[in-house]
Formats: sequence, C-alpha cells, structure tokens
Amino acid sequence: MANWFECKVRYDKVQDNGSVKKVNEPYLVDALSFTEAEARIIEEQTPFISGDFSVSAVKRTKISEIFYDEGGDRWYLAKVAFITIDEKSGVEKKSNSFILVQATDFKNAVENFTKGMADTMADYEIVSIAETPLMDVYRAKLTLDK
Repeated sequence: MANWFECKVRYDKVQDNGSVKKVNEPYLVDALSFTEAEARIIEEQTPFISGDFSVSAVKRTKISEIFYDEGGDRWYLAKVAFITIDEKSGVEKKSNSFILVQATDFKNAVENFTKGMADTMADYEIVSIAETPLMDVYRAKLTLDK
C-alpha cells in the first residue's frame, strides 16, 4: 500500500507575461517516510526548476487509492463513504475514504471515478469530488536487483 505525502515546493516561477512570481506548489509523492518524501520531491523537481527552490512543507495524506488517466492534466479528490451493515445490530455504518482521480475536467473525473470503482463489490456513495491544486503525482520508483 502506498504512503502518499503532499510536498510543497517554493520557487520563483516565470509567468506567461515574462514576470517572475514566487510560488508554493503542491505535489504528491509516494514514499516510506517524511525524509524520503522530501528527498524524492527534490530529485523530481530539480530538472524542472532553474534557480533556487525549497521544500516548504511535507505532510502525510489520507489518500487510499489513485485512479490514473494519462490524458488528464488535473487532479480531483473524491471523498467516498463505504457503507457496511453491522451484523449484530443491523445498523448501517459509513466509513470515509479519499481517492485521487486524474482527469481533464469535472465530468471526466466523475467518469474516471465510476470506471475505477466498477469492479468493487462494496456499497458506496460519493460524498464530494473537488479539483485539487496538485501539480503532479510521483509514484514510487521500482528497483530491480540485478
């Protein structure tokens, strides 16, 4: 299971009109610890940022799964309530999970979420789906012993 950390990177970004603006952009990184998350975001961002930059924050997220769509350029966070029935009391219980969905727009995010949940047997209801400010998501790197 992945451990997702949100890392914020602060740097001077050149805008479309040529002006320079200090930005603090969030990224998602799969890592085992805060230290590894910080090292991974530095490694991933170094080729793309000219000049100095700093990691201004690293925090653990509650994202349980990610549905990817390589054509998507935005990230949407779906809050989902999974519904279970307590066998002893017969009471309905809801437990919330957060699923990140990559999509081109809101409609596409709902479609991608529905497609990603198609094979599940669990009862659920969508509590919310909202666009996130995430710039990119970096999955864990697979290393193979030679």
